[in-house]
Amino acid sequence: MSVSPESCPALVLNADFRPLSYFPLSLWSWQDSIKAVFLDRVNVVSEYENRVHSPSFEMRLPSVISLKEYVSLNRRPAFTRFNVFLRDSFSCQYCGGRFRTEILSFDHVIPRSRGGRTTWENVVTACGACNLRKSNHSLKEVGFHLRQPACQPSTRELQENGRAFPPNYLHASWRDFLYWDSELEP
Repeated sequence: MSVSPESCPALVLNADFRPLSYFPLSLWSWQDSIKAVFLDRVNVVSEYENRVHSPSFEMRLPSVISLKEYVSLNRRPAFTRFNVFLRDSFSCQYCGGRFRTEILSFDHVIPRSRGGRTTWENVVTACGACNLRKSNHSLKEVGFHLRQPACQPSTRELQENGRAFPPNYLHASWRDFLYWDSELEP
């Protein structure tokens, strides 16, 4: 049975053989991975059984590729709603409940109506019920406490948090690179 090339993304590893990103998982389309191979920007680490071909050339689709040049992950992460959720492990920082992203919102610890700013240090993940209850009040006024301090995470911290949320689909050839430091079974 032949599988469509569209269902054959390549896991992209940095030059140190760690994924560029865990959440979302760093994946390239089969077209982008083949282009990178031909431009000599990546090494093919593992391949699918699927092949693509032209009249004069044939190759197996890459399933895992590694960059030839290391990409530094020390840059500061962008302040986005998704990254706030990821920093907070998709958990309400007031009740501790874990929710799907469409249920979550973010809340200003010091409400904007009271001079609070939209920064890493003043925005936390909140479920709808807690956000509604807190409204434009202070934490003390509603008896809330933060589960963890609101602060700017490093890119590495976001990567580590992302490792706890594996995607729905994992090709067998990816597992060694996604869970390389997991505890081994006896």
